[in-house]
Amino acid sequence: MVVATGFFDGVHLGHRHIIQTLIDEARRRKTQSLIITFWPHPRNVLQNGARDLRLLTSLQEKKEKLLSLGVDRVEVLDFSKTFSGMTMQEYVEQILVGKYKAECLVLGYDNRMGRDCQEPQQILPIAQAAGVDVVFAEAVYMDNQAVSSTRVRKAIASGKVGEAAKMLGENYSLHGVVVAGKRLGRTLGYPTANMQLYDPLKAIPAPGVYAVEVQTLGGVFGGMCNIGYRPTVASGGGLTIETHILDFNEDIYGLDMRLSFVSRIREEVRFSSLTELSEQLGKDKQRAMDILKENKIQ
Repeated sequence: MVVATGFFDGVHLGHRHIIQTLIDEARRRKTQSLIITFWPHPRNVLQNGARDLRLLTSLQEKKEKLLSLGVDRVEVLDFSKTFSGMTMQEYVEQILVGKYKAECLVLGYDNRMGRDCQEPQQILPIAQAAGVDVVFAEAVYMDNQAVSSTRVRKAIASGKVGEAAKMLGENYSLHGVVVAGKRLGRTLGYPTANMQLYDPLKAIPAPGVYAVEVQTLGGVFGGMCNIGYRPTVASGGGLTIETHILDFNEDIYGLDMRLSFVSRIREEVRFSSLTELSEQLGKDKQRAMDILKENKIQ
């Protein structure tokens, strides 16, 4: 068994390089490839900035992405306080070798393991002493910086969904159910589907208007999505995710919907009147249509 282990949030290009190295090594050895990942995120258990942590992928999304890339097996270990107390040597001997019979370990440039936070070069002799070969996967760089989950989260948090997509290798997406809203968009001529996320820990792009790809009712549609607090029509309300689906007139309340973010159109703005808001929505719609056409979505 050839193994790679880590949280793999987002399954970005850096992760994908590790995964391809894992698959290639497993094929060379004529054995299986295995990803060992964890849930929940270690910061949520150790309370290390957990309140501010938002994830790029839910557990189900992560597993699906890993398997779609050709990994033979994905195992999810429960990250508990007891588990977090294991040293690197204990993890190698008890989990990698004892439980999964690993013969080779693929390490990324920033892999940290064990209570003692061992780095790749420190892990090497420990793994070799346990009879496990080690293969190193180099970092993937973009704009002279290594691609990382932290970088992707920062891009999402600042609304730079195009930059995030380049690091992820695909557009960032949100998945949820359509819930009832105020129906104000309908009175303005732009009815919206309001999304409630399945996973409340998912990272949400910064407030603003976005061109999006919408998956619902078994089809794919273009749309423009507003994320924000609706400053023109609401005061003190919570964050909403509202999407006007282009050329669409179906009732999808209570149904599943996925949004893939193509490009940010503008920041959220407070308008002086509903008329001014409606005029801006017309411009946003045209801009969204242009962007989606450029990306061959609409």
